[in-house]
Amino acid sequence: MPTGTLSGQPRGSRPTSVAHDKGDAKTDLSSLDPELRSSLRILIVDDDHTLRESCSSILEMEGYDVTVSGRGGEAQDLLKRRRFDIALIDLYMTEVEGMDLLRTGLKTNPDMVAVMITGKPTVDSSVEALRAGAWDYLPKPFSATQLQVLIGRAAHAALGTRRTDKFQVDLNHEHGHSETITVLGMSPAFRKVIDVAHKVAATDASVLITGESGTGKELIAQYIHHHSRRASKPLVPLNCAALPETLLESEMFGHVKGSFTGAVRDKPGLLEVANGGTMFLDEITEMSQAIQAKLLRVIQDGAVRRIGSTKVDAVVNVRFMAATNRDPEQAVEAGDLRQDLYYRLRVVPIRVSALRERPEDIPILAKHFLVHYWKKHRERGAPLPSLKPTTIRALQSRPWPGNVRELQNAIEHAVVFLEPGADIEPDDIPSVDGYKQVQASVPYAFDVLDEPYHDARDRILAEFERRYLQWVVNRADGNMSKAARIAAIDRTTIYRLMEKHGVQRSTLLGGE
Repeated sequence: MPTGTLSGQPRGSRPTSVAHDKGDAKTDLSSLDPELRSSLRILIVDDDHTLRESCSSILEMEGYDVTVSGRGGEAQDLLKRRRFDIALIDLYMTEVEGMDLLRTGLKTNPDMVAVMITGKPTVDSSVEALRAGAWDYLPKPFSATQLQVLIGRAAHAALGTRRTDKFQVDLNHEHGHSETITVLGMSPAFRKVIDVAHKVAATDASVLITGESGTGKELIAQYIHHHSRRASKPLVPLNCAALPETLLESEMFGHVKGSFTGAVRDKPGLLEVANGGTMFLDEITEMSQAIQAKLLRVIQDGAVRRIGSTKVDAVVNVRFMAATNRDPEQAVEAGDLRQDLYYRLRVVPIRVSALRERPEDIPILAKHFLVHYWKKHRERGAPLPSLKPTTIRALQSRPWPGNVRELQNAIEHAVVFLEPGADIEPDDIPSVDGYKQVQASVPYAFDVLDEPYHDARDRILAEFERRYLQWVVNRADGNMSKAARIAAIDRTTIYRLMEKHGVQRSTLLGGE
């Protein structure tokens, strides 16, 4: 196979010819059954005649069904009329821009594997393309081998989509869209997280989940995987902070026999186990720079090389999700997280708010944990205790430094000592020694710096009104006249705000 360089020049200059080596470059990354390869339809869109014809020639020699186009309008018409499994699209086209062609293709065929070709690779343009649904991007100039490797990976992804689509249809027919992953919350901040998670689940985009420890980042990752096309394949979690560097590397990439003391046999790593599914890397900032570099190669090429191996041992098709309780940008500045890896993983960022930032969710979570642990620790039929409104208000006033995990443990602790059918008092719920109640000092649960001024102002004002309502009604123990006196406003103003935000007094009080 040719292994020369394919190059694209700026518009208006003479096309660069394609140089071919006489070397015989072999790769493990394009190993596909010829019949399957011939079933894949590839569209190449580039206004550089030499480049697109060279790419076409190489891929046709590989056995793919290739169509080429040198004009944006023509390509847009092709994408609307025909179904392509893979599309290579130049980012900077005449008539119709590459980003518009990408959106057209994905609108017609959401399963299309799109690769953006660019002669001016930048972080902003690459991230924009990935967010818009591109599967990967290929910077110019690139070699024939790089093209073959990338298309080999794209072919595996396209064929994997065919298989999982059929499985998902069968699964939905048999079981419907049951949600076995329980995510609970009614606050605007939490519902926004779930909305983003549900949308990104339909894609293969990488996700970076941030938030304090105990907020439920792994649960969000499970929710995304469960609602994705990869749900029939494994979700493989790995806590990067729980293992020393050498063991972490062996667990992720595997090793070959004799690579180190105790390596008595070949062992595949978790990346190979996750093939076709999802890899969830928790506490990603705790991974060493050396392992981050190896991981970046897998994300880019899908090629896994086990410890001690001199060749590519496997080609994997894995969706990556990662999480950290640190500010990832600060981790990049501190040198703990590679910037290129950060941008690869942060195609879709999701921030899970701390529990103190969403007190509306505490009654729902507390009741859920109460029912769960009562069934777990008590005999069947034992009357379930109930959370008194005063107890719920007390729970909502706590800072919960350990977030949902701390609330979960506190409810389980209480269940152990409660009598069947008892009313749960505030003192029945254990607390962290020396905690101070926080009521109105809760920070805002969102970052508004990237929003237009009026949108940001309206959101902050709405959040303030909703939180102030909850605080003042609780302080007045539900007496609306007293609440109006505390707030120094008319009682009708309080009712108007309640109507505006769609809340009832029982909701503000956290009642039954």
